[in-house]
Amino acid sequence: MKHLLTTKELTRDEAELILDVTEQMAEAVTGREVPKLPALRGRTVVNLFFEDSTRTRTSFETAAKRLSADVVNFAAKTSSISKGESLRDTALTLQAMGADAVVIRHPAAGAPQRLTEWIDGAVLNAGDGTHAHPTQALLDAYTMKRRLGAIEGRTVAIVGDILHSRVARSNVWLLSKLGANVRLVGPPTLLPKDIDEWPVEVGYDLDASLKGVDAVMMLRVQRERMHAAFFPTANEYARLYGLDERRLRLLPDHAIVMHPGPMNRGMEIAATVADSPRATITEQVTNGVWVRMAVLYLLLTNGASR
Repeated sequence: MKHLLTTKELTRDEAELILDVTEQMAEAVTGREVPKLPALRGRTVVNLFFEDSTRTRTSFETAAKRLSADVVNFAAKTSSISKGESLRDTALTLQAMGADAVVIRHPAAGAPQRLTEWIDGAVLNAGDGTHAHPTQALLDAYTMKRRLGAIEGRTVAIVGDILHSRVARSNVWLLSKLGANVRLVGPPTLLPKDIDEWPVEVGYDLDASLKGVDAVMMLRVQRERMHAAFFPTANEYARLYGLDERRLRLLPDHAIVMHPGPMNRGMEIAATVADSPRATITEQVTNGVWVRMAVLYLLLTNGASR
């Protein structure tokens, strides 16, 4: 594994290796007085973000620093890119600087793949358009594994704006590969046209779709979708597809509630549900650091833990 671009390209063995190394990272760092490992000392990791995302960038930065790597944050909006420099020019600059890994977030689907053509270092996709967000799916899978004990045979409902969600796409391919049953739920206007080709069940009634699930993942709804007529009003969306206390009671007792963040409290998820013991939202943030440590370690040491 030289790069991490999509979960669709990962084999099951590779995905399980990442989850196993994630567990090792969590165990190795938790409880240490100084939560750092020397594994990537002398390596340089560049965060190249063309979209604002403080949460994801900070998570990658924390992961790299905990492995003792040097971190360079390259803010594309304030750099020469805003003056017209192309992605290829930027890649050649990073190559000349000797970047060992580049973490890229870009509004255009496929940008991370293009980057691999221009640099020798590892490329990690931190989100490209509506295409993929592999480390989010990996941290979600790791969270499920820790809370539920296993992913094989579990049923996971992903609810909301599937059409525009790179998180949903990445989770579908990863979770189905790991043996889960994936159920997508949302209004017809927010489901992809090619959904029949995905390895999923599809539902339009949230109440019915919550029966028998082990985990429910609520996706953030961007309010601009409402203005684009994908759904009538925020209140109507919350009534039909929001996870409130009544719907929480429809879930089996062991089921967990997930959200990739940031949340619209009161829209796709009620504040009381987000703050309930069944919600894993803050755990997902913590687990994201472990997962990104595992991915950086595996890519930059050629899977030395095998």
